[in-house]
Amino acid sequence: MTSYAPPFTPLPTLAAALKIHGYALLAARDVAALAGCSLDQLDTLIPSWDALAQDNYLKDGGNYRRRRHACFIDDGAQLVQTAHRAHWQPIEYNALHGGMHRLFEPIAPATVANPAWARLLRALGQVCSSVRAAQPWYVEAHQFRIDTLEGIGRPTPEGAHRDGVDFVAVLLVGRTNIKGGETRVFEADGPGGQRFTMTEPWTLLLLDDARVIHESTPIQPIGPDGHRDTLVLTWRAHAFQGEDA
Repeated sequence: MTSYAPPFTPLPTLAAALKIHGYALLAARDVAALAGCSLDQLDTLIPSWDALAQDNYLKDGGNYRRRRHACFIDDGAQLVQTAHRAHWQPIEYNALHGGMHRLFEPIAPATVANPAWARLLRALGQVCSSVRAAQPWYVEAHQFRIDTLEGIGRPTPEGAHRDGVDFVAVLLVGRTNIKGGETRVFEADGPGGQRFTMTEPWTLLLLDDARVIHESTPIQPIGPDGHRDTLVLTWRAHAFQGEDA
């Protein structure tokens, strides 16, 4: 089950692949088709990654990660942003940063107001509902930039992990002057796995978080201003993590 080239899933079989394998990888053109917009429209979101704030919570002593965070509720009819809140994960899912209330800078209002933003998030929410029963989804969005100013950047400093949600989407937004950043997906309860490198902006990895573990390998510079930008989205039923009744 090892592959280095991206093992793309045809768009019509996206939900089936999630049900069968626990993950699916979509090419950028299919992500745009799913969202009902063009790649050029998705690209209008990209400049906002140049204005991310420093992540001051890294416990490995690094300064290589910038991010912004926002929360939404998708009830199937509309996507509504909630009041800004801290991001929280239990230690069982994030041994490095679990148990901490991490209050990151919010995603810029202009980014959330971009029509491509809501189209993308709502389309992916519909996929989640097609795999599980339709229901309100508690959605968290994270804009990440991992840089190489210190020589190496770690997209997943916690290592191979699950996020403690129902579904996770990892979208590559861009790679600039780097090597590394290989994506790895493993069965949570079995020997199978895949490894590949996402290179085209808006390539999407969609994961059933209960069934697979994922990580991205460190990046190193091959030129000036080496960095890797991603958008990570999570969907969870019933409540945000840390707010279960």
